[in-house]
Amino acid sequence: MEKAMFQAHGIGYALYAQKLEQRMMVEQEREQDYLQGRRISEEMRANLFLGS
Repeated sequence: MEKAMFQAHGIGYALYAQKLEQRMMVEQEREQDYLQGRRISEEMRANLFLGS
């Protein structure tokens, strides 16, 4: 988990757990990634149903 956290966000889990500012930054990045994934999924689904 430590390695994945560092690779994905550039900080270790210990720092994530200790510093609120770092945690908020990571959570904002995660939310943006989630929303981007949802948009891509919706676009692909719409293209599938439109036959494009």
